[in-house]
Amino acid sequence: METNTERKIGMEYWKKIIVLLCSGWVSIWIYRSALSPVYPQINASLGGNVSDTALGSISSFYFLGYVIMQIPAGFLVDKIGKKKVLIPGFLFFALAAFIISQASGISMIYLGSFLAGIGCGSFYGSAYSLTSQNIPAEKKSFSTAIVNSGSAVGSGLGMILSSYLVVQLGLPWQIMMYISVVLSLLMVAAFSLVIRGNKDDVAFNQPKEEVKTEKPKETVSMKTLFTPAMLFTYILYFATCYAYYMTVTWLPNFLGTERGFQGTAIGFSSSLVAFASIPGALFFSRLADKFMDKKVRFIVTLELLAAAMLLITVQASTSTFLMVGLIMYGFLGKLAVEPIIISWLGENAPTVGIGTTLGVFNFFGMMSSVIAPTLTGSISDTTGSKVMGFYIAVLLLVVGSILFLISNLKKAREQ
Repeated sequence: METNTERKIGMEYWKKIIVLLCSGWVSIWIYRSALSPVYPQINASLGGNVSDTALGSISSFYFLGYVIMQIPAGFLVDKIGKKKVLIPGFLFFALAAFIISQASGISMIYLGSFLAGIGCGSFYGSAYSLTSQNIPAEKKSFSTAIVNSGSAVGSGLGMILSSYLVVQLGLPWQIMMYISVVLSLLMVAAFSLVIRGNKDDVAFNQPKEEVKTEKPKETVSMKTLFTPAMLFTYILYFATCYAYYMTVTWLPNFLGTERGFQGTAIGFSSSLVAFASIPGALFFSRLADKFMDKKVRFIVTLELLAAAMLLITVQASTSTFLMVGLIMYGFLGKLAVEPIIISWLGENAPTVGIGTTLGVFNFFGMMSSVIAPTLTGSISDTTGSKVMGFYIAVLLLVVGSILFLISNLKKAREQ
C-alpha cells in the first residue's frame, strides 16, 4: 500500500498537473484567438483581395489538422505515454507558428495553420488522460474546470494582445506568432520537467500489488465507443463546439463590421466570453461534484441557457444587451459545461483505453470547428451578414441537448 509520504507526494503531483495543463491551454488559445481580430491586417498584408470565406478558412485548416490528430493521438497516448506525445506535438506547434509568421501568401498561412493543428492535436487526449489518472474522483469536475480555464485565459489574452499590439499600436500581425513560438517552447520544457511516465501514474493511483495482478476487464471496441448514449454525447459536443468556435472565430469581425465596435474595444468585448466562462466553469463544476447524480440535468440546462444567451446576443438592439448576452453566454456556455460533460464521460466510457475514447469524443466535437469558420464566412460573403451563422449555432445546441436528454432518459429506464 502507499505510504503517507507517497500519498503526500502524489497530491503535490496532481496539483502540478492541473497548473501544467491549464498553462498548456493558455498557450494554445493565445495562438487560436490571435488571428481573428487582425483579419483586416492579414488581408492588407496579402494584397487586400482575400474574401471572408478565405480568411475563415485559416481557422478551418487549423482545426482540420487538430481533428485529424485526435484519434491517432489518443491511441498513441495509450500505447507510448503522454509525455512522448506532448513534447513532439508542441515542438511541431512552434515550427508551425514560425511558418505562419514568414508567410507571403494565404496558402502558406493555410499550411502553417494545418501543421499547428496537428501539433496542438497532441494535447487533448494527453491532458485528460492525465486528469483521469491523477485527480481524485470527488474533485474531478472542479479540477477539470480549472484546467479548462486556461482556454478562457488564453482566448481572452490572445484577443486583447492582438487587438492592442496590432490594431491599436500598429505592430505587424506576425508579432502574435512569435509570441506563440516562445510559449510553445516554454511548454515543451515544462512537460519535460513535470510529467512522469505511464508506470508512475498507475502506481500513484493504485496499490502496487494491484498493479501487478490487475487485468483489464473491458476493451475499447466500436460497440462500446458508439452506444446510443455515447453517440448522442458526441453529437452534443459537436453542437457545443460549433457554437463556441463560430463565436470566437467571427465575433471580433462581427462586432467590428456589423455592430460598430472599434480598436481595442473589439478585443475587450470579445474576451468577455472567455473571462466570464471562468467563474461559470468553477461554479457549475463544483455543483456537479456535489450532486454527482444530476450531471445530465446540469448539462442539458446549461446548453439550453447558452443557446438562449447566444440568441439574445445576435438579436440585441443595443450595446448593453449585446454585452449582457455575451457575458452570460460565456458564463453558461462551452467552457462551463465541458468539464461536466468530460466528467460524465469518464463515468460512462470504457474503463480502459481512456485516451482512445477521449480522442473519438474530441474528434466529433472538433469536426464542428472545421465547418463553422468557413461556413459562417461563406454565409457572410453570400448575405453580407454573419447573423445566420449564429442562428445555426443556436439550433444545433437545442437539437443536441434534446437528443442527449432523450438518450439518457432511455438509458435510465433500461437500468
